Amino acid sequence: MAAGRHAQTRKRRRGWVILVVCAAAVAVAAGGFAVAAHYNKQAAATPSKPPPALAVASVTPTGTNVVAGSTISVHFSTALAPDSPLPTLSPPVAGSWAVLSPSLLQYQVTGPLVPGATETVTVPGGSGGIVGSEGQHLAQTVTSQFTVAPGSMLRLQQLLAELGYLPLSFNPTAPVTSASQEGADQVGTFSWRWANQPAQLTSLWTPGTNNVITQGAIMNFENQNGLKTDGDAGPQVWTDLLNDVQTGKGDANAWNWVLVSQSLPESATVYSNGAPVYSTPVNTGVAGAPTDNGTWPVFDRYTVTTMSGTNPDGSHYSDPGIPWVSYFHGGDALHGFVRPGYGYPQSDGCVEMPIPNADAVFPLTPLGTLVTVQA
Repeated sequence: MAAGRHAQTRKRRRGWVILVVCAAAVAVAAGGFAVAAHYNKQAAATPSKPPPALAVASVTPTGTNVVAGSTISVHFSTALAPDSPLPTLSPPVAGSWAVLSPSLLQYQVTGPLVPGATETVTVPGGSGGIVGSEGQHLAQTVTSQFTVAPGSMLRLQQLLAELGYLPLSFNPTAPVTSASQEGADQVGTFSWRWANQPAQLTSLWTPGTNNVITQGAIMNFENQNGLKTDGDAGPQVWTDLLNDVQTGKGDANAWNWVLVSQSLPESATVYSNGAPVYSTPVNTGVAGAPTDNGTWPVFDRYTVTTMSGTNPDGSHYSDPGIPWVSYFHGGDALHGFVRPGYGYPQSDGCVEMPIPNADAVFPLTPLGTLVTVQA
């Protein structure tokens, strides 16, 4: 009996040990689950931080009358990726973008900003646009504009003279050291290309002020470059002028000028590159339809056309087949016309000449050629 109780006692103790061990295992497992749950909750509560938003902080310059030497820059809200696409300029300007800091781009120009031109800076956005250093994209494309200040009359004349479109040359005190300064006024002097020019011509010139010599030169330049010949130096004229200075493309024509004298016997003399090359008798306007004195550039030309208008007595005329016509002042033109004689007033304001003579003069009077009429 005693031995049996002893065996039962040992069985009871073994059961308690197993029970305690199992309880401990359950406690350890429960603790493990609790720790795992704690860390899972902590991970869910602290996700990874997103990259900062990428935006354009500023684009400079902006507005109108921007100085031609201004610096073009784009500042971003955060750093860019090294291989990010870059902004563009329209119309294009010679140069390239430089990275001044991780978030600042500056355009390093190697050519001038065109006077009067409106420049558009486009900062590309979307999937193919600007990229930040952490892979973020600019949400949408940003554009900004500025208008360059108009160029000066003095610099316009200097460029026209340099390219041979004026009867004067320009001698700079020092050469331009940077192409970006080509649109800025230079220090120097003008001089007549040919000695002993008539006072009727030299009196028309003043540097730095608009005058008919400059207007004629602009029209000649516009005509040779396929532009509208209005004598107005807009952005396209400046663009082509600056391009021609860079390439060395000058005036392809001789510099011609026509001097009409209304002193009897009336005549016209064509000067080419400073020398008289052709003279012809002419007829100017009668008392009721006089030919005005002054200087104007040729603005329209026809090998043959119909001329119509009003006679001094109020009647109307329409003359077809008028040859070798160069209009220079309103309805007044150099042209051929059959008359019994020449050298005295007979026209309705035009400068008439024998048809063979008009044929010889016509090639010497391209658009922009100055015509001076004097008493």
